[in-house]
Amino acid sequence: MPYDPLLAARISNLLTVKAPHFTEKPMMGGRIFMLHGKLLCALLREKHTGEDLLMARVGEEAYATEIEKEFTQETNFTGRPVRGYIFVVGEGMTDDSALGYWLDLCIAFNPQAKASKKKKKN
Repeated sequence: MPYDPLLAARISNLLTVKAPHFTEKPMMGGRIFMLHGKLLCALLREKHTGEDLLMARVGEEAYATEIEKEFTQETNFTGRPVRGYIFVVGEGMTDDSALGYWLDLCIAFNPQAKASKKKKKN
């Protein structure tokens, strides 16, 4: 399994209460969670260490302070950090209170987030 299904279920259960209109789907070996058609967060497993990571979309303003917190890392897929996104490592999601903190940040940023452009179907 490319990500922890129990952690995915915890995220889903918390979002059911916090943002009941969310959707989720598999993507690139992980699982993404969306709200109002915009990426909220994603769950994936780091291929080199096998560690579960929550990719939290918190926005650039919150990023500046949240990246300094314990159990966070830059979201970096191409050698450059992705602005407004933070990786939260497993120790930062050990209980529902800790996990809920990150989900609350994602939900708070969602109204300002831009949706991806839809691809045209031929």
